[in-house]
Amino acid sequence: MNFPRRFLPVLALALAMALLAGCGGKVKRVSAPAASIQQLTVESDGSWTVDLRLHNYSSMSMRFERVSLAVSVDEHEAGTLEATPAISIGPSAADTVRATLRPQPMARLAVADALAGRRALSYRLQGNVSATPEEASKPRSFELDARSSLNPAPGLQGVLR
Repeated sequence: MNFPRRFLPVLALALAMALLAGCGGKVKRVSAPAASIQQLTVESDGSWTVDLRLHNYSSMSMRFERVSLAVSVDEHEAGTLEATPAISIGPSAADTVRATLRPQPMARLAVADALAGRRALSYRLQGNVSATPEEASKPRSFELDARSSLNPAPGLQGVLR
């Protein structure tokens, strides 16, 4: 069969449209979440209130069930941050969870020194976050190892952000 040349652009456009129509389905991808400290507040009894930011990088909502993260500040072990948030976070979104930690003495001193000197404080989070994709019944456990830093919040006594 011999097509006239004038039909070739029309045929190419029809093939391209057919290929695009086949790609119309939404891809569902589960990615490892991230965690960071949004705010650390030193309480009067020496404990810390930690606002932990959980970021869902998946293309679907995830229900965050459990967080168990070892916290260290300026290379000093502080303790383990345990939380059961039971919150759902939408795709490519984040939310915060509040938890309390009774830090080890050296970590407590490192935070006090950073606050007194108005300097940055490095921290590391290592451990597991358990989350369930919106259409699944079995939670998945994700290993986390994150490093960042906090700075004294201007005008807020005992607060690092």
